[in-house]
Amino acid sequence: MEKNEYFTLSNGVQVPAIGFGTWQIPNGTAAYDSVAFALKNGYKHIDTANAYGNEASVGKAVRDSGIARNELFITSKLPAELKTYDMTLKRFDETMKNLGTDYLDLYLIHAPWPWNEMGADYTKENIQVWKAMEEIYKSGRCRAIGVSNFNVSDLTAILESCTVKPMANQIRFFIGNTQEEITRFSKQHDILVEGYSPLATGKIIGNETLEAIANKYNRTVAQLSIRYVLQCGVLPLPKSTTPDRILQNIEVDFEIGKEDMNFLNSLKNTDNVLFSSKKKV
Repeated sequence: MEKNEYFTLSNGVQVPAIGFGTWQIPNGTAAYDSVAFALKNGYKHIDTANAYGNEASVGKAVRDSGIARNELFITSKLPAELKTYDMTLKRFDETMKNLGTDYLDLYLIHAPWPWNEMGADYTKENIQVWKAMEEIYKSGRCRAIGVSNFNVSDLTAILESCTVKPMANQIRFFIGNTQEEITRFSKQHDILVEGYSPLATGKIIGNETLEAIANKYNRTVAQLSIRYVLQCGVLPLPKSTTPDRILQNIEVDFEIGKEDMNFLNSLKNTDNVLFSSKKKV
């Protein structure tokens, strides 16, 4: 996919089709340098979160890039443990201050439950949080709102009570882990699926079978993996702090053939088979 292609949200907002993820990149030089390099080399979409602790460095890199703000797409997220209306509004203000921007392009609820209570039922709280998200959206300070890590029941609760539908759902998505149920449900409701960890945090890279397929297209396993996510109709968010890999991750303007896509779709990450270094499947 070419660098200038987009996905379009349900409200008409266009999102550059590959985002630069910043999860696990520390605030300071690491975050600043990696984001600055990405922006200098064609990325227009940067994904961060308040919980990452690097919003300030991401924002400075964006401001220092010299790229007009309206040419960029910046996403951040409400921390998963914040589950009240007032806390949502307050933390959004903090994110805006950290980033040093007048508006966000996309703001997400980071998860349906606090990370130390994964799977807990916070339906009532999420509905209140979503009301605050709607207020943020209607204020014009954010061009789109959505969720992250929400499953079908979590998302259904929001859809049944909202006045503004979520426009994106960011989930973990890579070869062998495509979360078919929530991916299909999100698409059926015109909710863009964004895929974080499209390289399975790098663990997928050493697989010999994937290397063989990537070699057919004269590409790396990382490029194959990112291209696969795109061809699934999902927006990939690759992350790297290595300049060469940052460059490679956006050079995915090729097409995976139907037979290879069918094979990749058939893979399931049972017993971490895809993550075994130099392992064939």
